[in-house]
Amino acid sequence: MTQHQNAQTMKPATAAKKLGVYLDATPADFREGSVSRAELSALQADPPEWLSELRRNGPHPRPVVAAKLGISISGLARGGVTDALTTEQIEALKAENPEWLQKERATQAEVRKENVRIKEMRAEKAARAADRD
Repeated sequence: MTQHQNAQTMKPATAAKKLGVYLDATPADFREGSVSRAELSALQADPPEWLSELRRNGPHPRPVVAAKLGISISGLARGGVTDALTTEQIEALKAENPEWLQKERATQAEVRKENVRIKEMRAEKAARAADRD
């Protein structure tokens, strides 16, 4: 009996998420088919022009927009941004620096500080536990 190995595939939405691009902005042939792991690896290793252009200029999905603005996805929603934005729109928003964006950046900075504090506290506890053993 021979064993057949099927190529594992994923939905276009999953592939777009892994590539960090907005699905609706991808070419129709990408959106309409499935993407194998080998195809995804090839796209990551040697991105075609459409992928490079999307990564450079957008429109970008919300996780990418949030990261470029230095805030959380929830903060993006609280600020009323629900659609994908282009790089140009993101830069304009940064330049405008509305009050909600300032507040969300401050909140995100506090969250990062708290995460560092918790990590240090856990490391300290682990070191004390290791010393006792």
